[in-house]
Amino acid sequence: MNKKETTASSTWLRRAPLLPALLFTVLVTQIPFLMTVFYSFQSWNLVRPGSRHFVGLRNYVDVFADSQFRGALINTVVLTVVCVFISMLLGLGLAILLDRKFLGRGVVRTLLITPFLILPAAGALLWKTTMFDPTYGLLNFVFGGDTDWLAEFPLASVMTQVIWQWTPFMMLLILAGLQAQSKEVLEAASVDGAGRWRTFVSITLPQLARYLQLAGLLGAIYIVNSFDAIFLMTQGGPGTASTNLPYYIYQRAFEGFDIGQSSAMGVVVVILTLIVANFALRLMFRTFGLSEVR
Repeated sequence: MNKKETTASSTWLRRAPLLPALLFTVLVTQIPFLMTVFYSFQSWNLVRPGSRHFVGLRNYVDVFADSQFRGALINTVVLTVVCVFISMLLGLGLAILLDRKFLGRGVVRTLLITPFLILPAAGALLWKTTMFDPTYGLLNFVFGGDTDWLAEFPLASVMTQVIWQWTPFMMLLILAGLQAQSKEVLEAASVDGAGRWRTFVSITLPQLARYLQLAGLLGAIYIVNSFDAIFLMTQGGPGTASTNLPYYIYQRAFEGFDIGQSSAMGVVVVILTLIVANFALRLMFRTFGLSEVR
C-alpha cells in the first residue's frame, strides 16, 4: 500500500463515526425532497380522489403563470432584503455601543439579546396583541389614534417584528468582529491623528466586512423562510398583501389540498434559494481567502 492509499484509508477511518449522522441527514432531508420532486410532476388534489395522474412540466408552467406566486415572490424578496439590511444597521449600531466599557454593560447586553431567545411564534403573538392591537396596543396608546396596523400596514408590521427578532443576532456577530480587532492597530491610528470616523471607515469597517457578509447570509437564509409571523399576525392578508412564498405554499398544500402544484412551488423555491446561496457562498469564500469546496 503506497502513501496515497494509506492517507485515503486514514481519512475514511476518521470520517467513519460521522457516517451514521450523514445517513440520518440524507434520510430526513433528501428523500422527502425527492418525493416532492416526484409529486411536482403529478396532478393530485386531495379533495378529488382518483384524480392523480402524470402531467409532466405543466405544474411548473402554471407556477410561473400564477400572478399570486409572483406577488408572493416579490413580498419574500422585499421582506428578506429590508429585514436583513435594517437588522444589520441596527445590529452594527448596538454592537458599537456595547464595544465600549460602561457600568452595567453585561446587563444591557443580556437584555438586548433577549428578543432572539424568544420563540418566533411567541414573539409574533406578543407584537400582535400588545403592540399592534387597534384598541389596546401600545403604539396607538403612545401615538394616539385607532390605527389598525396589521390591516393598513401588514407587510411593514411583519417586517417590524422580524427586525426586532433578528437584530440581536446581527449584533452578536458584529460585536464578535469588533472585539477581534487589533488594539495595537487602533492605537496606532489614534497616534497618527485619525479621528473616530476615519478610523471606523478605514480600519473597522474593512475588518467587519466578513462578519457583515456572514450575518447577511445567515439572516437571509432564515428570514426568507419566515412563516410564524405571517401566519399568526396577518394570515397573509389583507388579501395577499403580506403573503410570502412559505405561507403561499402552505395555503396551496394544506388549504387548497393541491399537492402537485404546491410541490412544484417548493422545488422552484429550493432552486432559487440554491442559486442565491451559491452566489453568496462564493463571495464569502473570496472574502475569507478560502478555496471553494468542489
